[in-house]
Amino acid sequence: MVAGHLQEKNDFYYIVLSYKDAAGKRKTKWEATGLSVKRNKKKAEALLLERRRNFMVPAAPAEIRLDDDILFSDFMLKWLEVTKSTIQITTYASYQGMVERVIVPYFRKRNIKLVDLKATDLQDFYTKQLERVKANSVIHYHANIHKALKYAVKIDLIPTNPADKVERPKKNEFKGSYYSADEIHALTEIAEGTKLEIPVLLASFYGLRRSEVLGLKWDAIDFEANTLEIKHIVTQASIDGKKVLVQADRKDGGCLRDDFTAVLHIFRFFVGVSLRIKTDVRVAC
Repeated sequence: MVAGHLQEKNDFYYIVLSYKDAAGKRKTKWEATGLSVKRNKKKAEALLLERRRNFMVPAAPAEIRLDDDILFSDFMLKWLEVTKSTIQITTYASYQGMVERVIVPYFRKRNIKLVDLKATDLQDFYTKQLERVKANSVIHYHANIHKALKYAVKIDLIPTNPADKVERPKKNEFKGSYYSADEIHALTEIAEGTKLEIPVLLASFYGLRRSEVLGLKWDAIDFEANTLEIKHIVTQASIDGKKVLVQADRKDGGCLRDDFTAVLHIFRFFVGVSLRIKTDVRVAC
């Protein structure tokens, strides 16, 4: 079992794994747990133990040869390297997490070659994963595997895609929830005067996502037209165990919020100007 320990950073737990690569060189790999330090030590320790047990020393994608002897687990790593330049970094981070932490460890233990992979092998994998995660997560695993095998067919490594013959689980029904007026009032009172006040107001009154709030710039505000344009986003992704901030433009070109009240609140917050304006909420997005 690979060596590892928990590390606290910015009030969150991280898993730090220590191992030797194929060349005998000592490597350290950081992985985010997503667990805050407060009241989550036992959960973090359980994740650490599971990761140490399942960790497999990664093969360098550049050293993996695409031939008839390639293991399915190694092919998934190669596909991940190939697809990296064709997708957004946040999408790649999601793919990397699923491939390296879940798919590759499972199939590497079973030593299945790409050319020998059967639909029943994939079905067994999905069934096993349903014991620990919800159907929606398994559907995401299936999507990655299907794309990778589609690429294998394209470059003539296999004649057909075994993932086409698999029954994927039924998607979980999504049930959205929302705050009541009283809950919003309580939330804004608690946030008042803190660094979260502006983000909370924007999310509460305009329904902005966290990424949209963080992506706001001054050029998004038109004081003459009384509009706030949501055209940039900022998200966080975990790449090779390191968290990075990703800035991007919205794919749909942005949308407008026509109520100026919260915008003026931002203006007062930064400039110290006291203004009043009649509230007339109209959302066009």
